Amino acid sequence: MSLRYTGAWLQDGAFNPLTAPTGTPVYTNYFWSWGRNNQGQLGLGDSGAYTARSSPNQVGTNTWISIAPITSSVTSVRSDNTLWSWGSNNSGSLGLGNTTYYSSPKQVGALTNWLKVAGGYYYAVAIKTDGTIWSWGKNNAGQLGLGDTTTRSSPVQIGSLTAWSQVSCGNFHTISIKTDGTIWSWGAGGSGRLGLGNTTSYSSPKQIGALTNWLNVVCGTYHSLATKTDGTLWTWGVNNFGQLGINNTTNYSSPKQVGSLTNWLNLGAGPASSYSVKTDGTLWSWGSGAQGVLGLGNTTYYSSPKQVGALTNWSQPSSSYLSTSCVCTKTDGTIWSWGQNNFGQLGLGNTTSYSSPKQIGALTNWKAGYSGFYSSFGLAY
Repeated sequence: MSLRYTGAWLQDGAFNPLTAPTGTPVYTNYFWSWGRNNQGQLGLGDSGAYTARSSPNQVGTNTWISIAPITSSVTSVRSDNTLWSWGSNNSGSLGLGNTTYYSSPKQVGALTNWLKVAGGYYYAVAIKTDGTIWSWGKNNAGQLGLGDTTTRSSPVQIGSLTAWSQVSCGNFHTISIKTDGTIWSWGAGGSGRLGLGNTTSYSSPKQIGALTNWLNVVCGTYHSLATKTDGTLWTWGVNNFGQLGINNTTNYSSPKQVGSLTNWLNLGAGPASSYSVKTDGTLWSWGSGAQGVLGLGNTTYYSSPKQVGALTNWSQPSSSYLSTSCVCTKTDGTIWSWGQNNFGQLGLGNTTSYSSPKQIGALTNWKAGYSGFYSSFGLAY
């Protein structure tokens, strides 16, 4: 499983050849989707108010390495490193050069060197195998990182560097880590979500501090979380529900350490919630508990991390900037969900919301799960 391969695997399960040891195998997986489908975001060839699925459905027979839920749409990298997208196409967020909606996967260009992709509010940012970084879609706050606020309907390269290794998108802000361990941000700076010590918006990448030991990063709607190679956890941005995990509700515009522990590993973030799996396999959550999204059996908010149950085999949590549910894989290959379930986005065969983790089916071959905007997705081998 990807939990132990933090140097070679991106935290959503995508293989990263930029840091992988020679001979590390690449695992590819089938694509599954469930939940809301009003814009064809499930990729199953249909759309509309009555086409939601409350259980996982396989999307074709191709294999995939990375998924990025956007707003009512998806962009994904196939195992042949081609890029595909489908669903809503507001602001050209599918990268297809138009604003047409599609209910089944459509290839973005003809290139075969895409590696991973991240999705924000009607925009996407992707990294190629050569370490370059590209963006497209909505750009009202400079979240594409292209030095302007012009919307693009096709991928455009951000600068000319070949050193990008990881990226995450929030509502209108983007954060990326380079192969040298530095961390960079751009887009909307409100509430200090860029981590640059101010609330200014920037349309091109700006380095956060001068450190070179950043490992993982995820963006919520208006806040961000990141781990360092020493296992420490850092957060910044809006904190109205305690989603920064630092025992208060004060906003911070620069990274603040969460406690003093050095065993934080994989991360997840929702609109006002945060998640992390530690190196011991325990799962922790904090922030707003609305809809039971923290998995703690209630709807309370917490301003410091709380352990979800007592199990020690959790792998990778996933929520998103618009999601009030969470999907999480375990090291035994099972997949679990909790939170709001009005469109069947928990994949449990019903529309009942749950405030504690529930297993999706009985399969033990799940590699990664992704929670989007009332829809969810997974990779299974």
